[in-house]
Amino acid sequence: MPDIKAIQTELRASKTDGWLFYDHHHRDPIAVRILGLGDNGMATRRWFYFIPSRGEPRKLVHRIEQGALDSLTGRKQVYAGWDELHTQLRKLLSGARKIAMQYSPENNIPYIGLVDAGTVELVRKLKKKVVTSADLVQKFEAVWTPEQLAWHLEAGEIVDRITSAAFERAAARVREGQPLTEYELQLWILERFRANGLTTVDPPVAAVQPNNGNPHYEPKPNGSRPIRAGDLLLLDIWAKCDRPGSVYYDITWVGYLGERVPEAYAKIFRIVRQARDRAIEFVREATAHGRTVHGWEVDRAAREVIRKAGYAKYFVHRTGHSIGQDVHGNGANMDGLETRDDRKIVPRTCFSIEPGIYLPEFGIRSEVNVYVGEREARVTGAIQEEILPLLG
Repeated sequence: MPDIKAIQTELRASKTDGWLFYDHHHRDPIAVRILGLGDNGMATRRWFYFIPSRGEPRKLVHRIEQGALDSLTGRKQVYAGWDELHTQLRKLLSGARKIAMQYSPENNIPYIGLVDAGTVELVRKLKKKVVTSADLVQKFEAVWTPEQLAWHLEAGEIVDRITSAAFERAAARVREGQPLTEYELQLWILERFRANGLTTVDPPVAAVQPNNGNPHYEPKPNGSRPIRAGDLLLLDIWAKCDRPGSVYYDITWVGYLGERVPEAYAKIFRIVRQARDRAIEFVREATAHGRTVHGWEVDRAAREVIRKAGYAKYFVHRTGHSIGQDVHGNGANMDGLETRDDRKIVPRTCFSIEPGIYLPEFGIRSEVNVYVGEREARVTGAIQEEILPLLG
């Protein structure tokens, strides 16, 4: 069950008259999680759930799926035809003027922009002002419980060990003259996840050059490259404990299949490391002094380092993303490139800091997770300080 009183307190604080949840064919996982619906049946017909800033919630469901919201408190209204839907929706929203929905102006934050344009038009036609629920979502979806933080740290210790073991496995196979492919290493990592009680929706990434110059490279059964001596190996690994409500841990490390890391690789890593550390320090200082920080500001802190080094055009993705029950969570992203994420970083949330430089010949990224408390921000796992010489 959602914490109705807490939601109403936030609505009043933001001078918003209510929060309107809407779903059809399970399009909005945010609504499902915040409302605690779980598997709420077929959802082949539209439903609406309205939490006003004061008073009892209200729900609107179709006559043939009347039980869709029975787990939630509030007065039920039903409809069958489209004209009845419009009439009942007007009643549902009576007394409210400014309404939050999973809507993002100009779709700047796609994770939030889940309500279709036509439904937004319908609500506006009822003379309601639709505003984004982005900050509300962050507070009721992205904020972690103490238990979730503990699970994150537990997953992190295991992922760090598996990452180290994956580098060792690649090095051992090279020494034996039996190089394995990127895809084979990916499968080995997944097997170690299962053996250690971890899970992930999407598989990790193992990439050698030039594939690691593609920020979203994915090894495939056919066509992935063998890992050989002299290769720069990037591992992007994310997983969470296999428990309901658990949250992800997500890191990227790089190693070199040789005894001495070439200067061309070491130079780029130093720039990336400096950008990473500048962003971390920016968040730490602001949090310690109680200053408000927006996601785009963290991105700027890292991006400026890479710009000054002359590699701005090769830093082609945001600095970081929110982390939650999904590896890409619904809190503030560290993004001033793909969007200008102006959401505030709020206490008890976690995000990645992962600057990278992606050249045609190779790419390097260094990724850590940062958890922000009330007056302290910290990296939750190991921090890479240099490229690992794997055959040294």
